[in-house]
Amino acid sequence: MRILIVEDEPEIYNFLKQGLEEESYAIDIAEEGKKELELALTGEYDILLLDWMLPGMSGIEIFRQFRKQFKETPVIFLTAKDTLDETIFGLQTGANDYIKKPFHFEELLERIKVQLRPKTGEHSIFKLRNIMLNTSTYQVHKEAEEISLTQKEFALLEYLIRNKGIVCRRSRIIESNPGN
Repeated sequence: MRILIVEDEPEIYNFLKQGLEEESYAIDIAEEGKKELELALTGEYDILLLDWMLPGMSGIEIFRQFRKQFKETPVIFLTAKDTLDETIFGLQTGANDYIKKPFHFEELLERIKVQLRPKTGEHSIFKLRNIMLNTSTYQVHKEAEEISLTQKEFALLEYLIRNKGIVCRRSRIIESNPGN
């Protein structure tokens, strides 16, 4: 899973990057100018963590432009804006979640997992020929036999199954960071 962190404070984005990479997420950082919007608009991210107060272009403006193209990608605001009116405004813009700084990393991690959880009606079971992969239970079966995989092996298999029919180049697999 790929996460874009749009944050201008190095101590915060370095902390988030380290913690999320330890959880096997692929992380990109955007911190200056219009790079945030350019990266976000590539559409390569499963979730955005977006600071509201950024130099140059506000997180709200980045969010609005991003949302025009990517209606389903979850966005979580991470911000020092902490009044009730600001929280309500942030959520009314269409963000999926809103976390006030300072926050506990464990809480952010759980909120990310909630946003990445399969939605109602969305498949958490993927099939490829006689292999069945369940992303909810982290189980893999070949015919009726369960196959035990490491976290890295499971993530790689999930990546390959999700991208079946597409040439999966080594560099792209490494970049997507399945299983770290």
